[in-house]
Amino acid sequence: MLQRCLDLLAPALTRPGAVVVDCTLGLGGHSEALLSAFPEARLVALDRDKEALRLSGERLAPYGDRATLVHAVYDELPEVLDRLGVPRVQGVLFDLGVSSMQLDEADRGFAYAQDAPLDMRMDQTTGISAAEVLNTYPPGELVRILRAYGEEKQAKRIVSAVVRERAKQPFSTSARLVELIRDALPQAAKRTGGNPAKRTFQALRIEVNGELSVLERAIPAAVKALAVDGRIAVLSYHSLEDRLVKQVFAAGAATTAPPGLPVVPEQYQPRLKLLTRGAELPTEAEIAENRRAAPARLRGAQRIREDAV
Repeated sequence: MLQRCLDLLAPALTRPGAVVVDCTLGLGGHSEALLSAFPEARLVALDRDKEALRLSGERLAPYGDRATLVHAVYDELPEVLDRLGVPRVQGVLFDLGVSSMQLDEADRGFAYAQDAPLDMRMDQTTGISAAEVLNTYPPGELVRILRAYGEEKQAKRIVSAVVRERAKQPFSTSARLVELIRDALPQAAKRTGGNPAKRTFQALRIEVNGELSVLERAIPAAVKALAVDGRIAVLSYHSLEDRLVKQVFAAGAATTAPPGLPVVPEQYQPRLKLLTRGAELPTEAEIAENRRAAPARLRGAQRIREDAV
């Protein structure tokens, strides 16, 4: 959905001096497209993964000082912009979830289709691994995580098996966890929804990286960083992310006036205009080209007014 993202952001990025933030740099594909499509724009790109920063730095080197790459989590956007002396930006792009590099590197432990150490940290220099979560969290907390972040209906059954097995030997690899989940689930649960480990792996990844709590801070901060007429595009990959983005955008696009006012004063009028009707989905051609695009949901919004003082 890269071209649709570019189209959404384009009206704000064609003027000289425009600044666009790629909050999820990854391997730099979106950043390279932004720099190429908008030759007058300057890019600020964030990623918590140092290896991603190294690789994308090589990719974006031809653009010289038009690209500023920063090792940061995207909820740190206000601090990053403050350090760079950038008060407002004209565009913001989020491509949430796990990057292809992280999925494809076996030793990161993100993918349930190959055996690997149970790590799942996007920044491997800090925080606890998925193995530590599995081996140390109380059973009730594990159940909560699987239900809240993986929407896993069989959470109690899976956690009971995890607790039983970790008492014999701590978890260290993904294959053992996948096998345990397959054995723990009833046959009916294994017949729908793809790989039965998918929801558990998603839940662990979100917990390890604090993804939803980070996103709860990051989306409002990104909206606040937008100049008037600036635009934001967000690609989400599961319903929890998309719901959060939808709520922030909807709140910004709604009037905050008390009901019954004959005329709505300016300070109560919406700050955002929605640029997508609901969430836009990938086309069949895009899914055929990249199956990982299948769950993508795109939402866009435009800043139309300053915050009330």
